[in-house]
Amino acid sequence: MTSTEPGWITTPLTDALVRGALDLEHTAHGLLPHRLPAAARAQCADPQLAMAESQPSGVRLVFRTRASAVELDTVPTKLVYTGAPPRPDGVYDLLVDGRPAGSTSVTGGHTVTVDLSTGSAQHRPGPACTARFTGLPDRVKDVEIWLPHKETTELVALRTNAPVEPVPDAGRAVWLHHGSSISHGSDAASPTTTWPAVAAALGGVGLVNLGLGGSALLDPFTARAMRDTPADLVSVKIGINLVNTDLMRLRAFGPAVHGFLDIVREGHLGIPLLVISPILCPIHEDTPGPSLPDLSGLADGRLRFVAAGDPAETAAGKLTLRVIREELARIVALRAAWDPHLHHLDGRALYGEQDAAELPLPDALHPDAATHRRMGERFAALAFAADGPFAAHRAGPASPRP
Repeated sequence: MTSTEPGWITTPLTDALVRGALDLEHTAHGLLPHRLPAAARAQCADPQLAMAESQPSGVRLVFRTRASAVELDTVPTKLVYTGAPPRPDGVYDLLVDGRPAGSTSVTGGHTVTVDLSTGSAQHRPGPACTARFTGLPDRVKDVEIWLPHKETTELVALRTNAPVEPVPDAGRAVWLHHGSSISHGSDAASPTTTWPAVAAALGGVGLVNLGLGGSALLDPFTARAMRDTPADLVSVKIGINLVNTDLMRLRAFGPAVHGFLDIVREGHLGIPLLVISPILCPIHEDTPGPSLPDLSGLADGRLRFVAAGDPAETAAGKLTLRVIREELARIVALRAAWDPHLHHLDGRALYGEQDAAELPLPDALHPDAATHRRMGERFAALAFAADGPFAAHRAGPASPRP
């Protein structure tokens, strides 16, 4: 794991080098980035949330150096599903002065084996491993290493062949976003190609991604985490997880949305707050949840989901995506009367019926890599347009770095 070449410098890993995390936990191996603070994690014992928030979507190391070679030792946690082919290793993306400069993956680390038929999970410890990047230009430059968006990743050591220093605040606006596994990155190809990462790059803003797979459930602790995180632009994408967990009915949904927005607004007065409704998902447009895995094709890697609810139950208040979109539009219109910086975006503007015909959701819930890029490009074109909700802050002063 550890290089023995002469001239290597080991730089302590501190919060000065980490962007996009809300907390850094000291572990036996090093630092574990979290996307929810300890107070929020303590209020929910859901293992799905614990896994999702520890997967560092949008988290990256950022530093300035002349180094031509960089090594990062990590202990990743890799997921294996019983009966399914191995998942591809997570990707580490390298940016140099904001431009893509390479990607790599590592083997090793811990393994968690999940049996979807029973919900059980087994943990097997494993060794640290090293992500290496060489051939970097011989000049002072800003380097970013984006961590795998779907692998919990403990940071062990950073080595370079030239000194490293933190990057001063560049004055970019900070965009704080919360959503489901689709915002988390689902089946994006790499951490810089999730739709929020694509949109942030095109918009010229710094990203704090609180996309939490399976866990965008209007939890008050998530709203408080957002309230307390410095940001210039805020967005929340609401809907699909509430349907596929069958968590609440329409009577509870409206007040829960109001409460979530009220809490977020406590820390973000007078800045753009964008509410995004669900993208098109044909299985849940008019059929309530829950979503259940169809394991029949798992051995061939063809996991799909099915909607297990009854459309007739919408009359009793069960939620579908169509119901949620209508209610979100109503809520935003109501609140906009006293909150002129509140905005609404129909998620079907990012992925709608024509897109579904061209690029269907492979597992019936999650977009593929091409769709992530399309959604990111469309979001940037809509949100950062001259008349878009984020336009005025694209080049504005940034809040303190989270």
